[in-house]
Amino acid sequence: MEKSKVYFTDMRCGTNTNLLLKLQRLIKTAGIGDIDFDSKFTAIKIHFGEPGNLSFLRPNFAKAVADVIKELGGKPFLTDCNTLYVGRRKNALDHLDAAMENGFSPYSTGCQIIIADGLTGSDEVWVPVEGGELVSEAKIGRAVMDADVFVSLNHFKGHECTGFGGALKNIGMGCGSRAGKMEQHNGGKTEVDQSRCVGCRMCAKQCAHGAISFDPTTRKASVDKSKCVGCGRCIHACRAEAISQSEDSANDDLCKKIAEYSKAVLAGRPSFHINIVNQVSPYCDCHPENDAPIIPDVGMFASFDPVALDAACADACNRQPAYADSVLGENLKEQGAHCHNGVVDSDADRFDSTFPTTNWRVTLEHAEKLGIGTTEYELIEIK
Repeated sequence: MEKSKVYFTDMRCGTNTNLLLKLQRLIKTAGIGDIDFDSKFTAIKIHFGEPGNLSFLRPNFAKAVADVIKELGGKPFLTDCNTLYVGRRKNALDHLDAAMENGFSPYSTGCQIIIADGLTGSDEVWVPVEGGELVSEAKIGRAVMDADVFVSLNHFKGHECTGFGGALKNIGMGCGSRAGKMEQHNGGKTEVDQSRCVGCRMCAKQCAHGAISFDPTTRKASVDKSKCVGCGRCIHACRAEAISQSEDSANDDLCKKIAEYSKAVLAGRPSFHINIVNQVSPYCDCHPENDAPIIPDVGMFASFDPVALDAACADACNRQPAYADSVLGENLKEQGAHCHNGVVDSDADRFDSTFPTTNWRVTLEHAEKLGIGTTEYELIEIK
């Protein structure tokens, strides 16, 4: 397969420009204008951020992209689907409130916001997945599938189940309805190591499905696997590290399902993809908090190929120094790496070392197998 073109610009700005102008120049140079936007409904898939988290993409970036699409004659709207877990984005009303609290509104972004799977997360379209191995029909938010053109605007950061979250994660998991998210996560049911459980009940507070109970005598947690949907929130709520996935293949299967859902979303219509690699926090923006970034800000990337885009961003992140005062830095120091001037000397993969049970390559390899794109790319830098 021929190499895909990925366009890149750094985060440096002189007195004659700013990041928003650089972003617009980037996507125009990358060829977004080659898409016929004339009077076309255009979904801009973005994560609005869980309230309390401050690492999500600012609404200013969304406006910069929406303005270009409107210049090209399109009718853009910002969209996301409701979530599966405890939080403030489980239904459309709370989701819109959260988005506005985080600065997203028609006035700040220049376009409307539509929660793609409706009021309760059940407004979905079942989309056949050509070549799917784990998913035959993906359950996608209806507004996403109703759009004529699809644009993903993605915060590239770490992720506790997939290694990192980039374009494919934002597309595949993000566009799944609540049932779609459950289908993707359901291989990752959890179990509790009773010897490590301290009975703090933090896991139960994170479970939206009542799957975790406590024995009144031992004060130890247990998971009802008939109720567990495998979202993994309890794993990362447990400070005692007593909870884990009961199946070793769960994360790999999740990565493959994300690729298959992405295939369903993208098939049969024009699409364009943007990754912004800044505030690279270790965890997903679905958390109501954000930990210190694991590496410095890298820049902004754009491509028609989301596989090549994610591959280029992963490679760029792996060329960055690892911050000592971060989850990544702490993990590397535990492995014997040395720290100098606030960074850790190590060539280890930045995402594998942050979450050793993940393998981000699985998503890209499966997406490549499905024909979504290629991991082979030509990086073109613009100023």
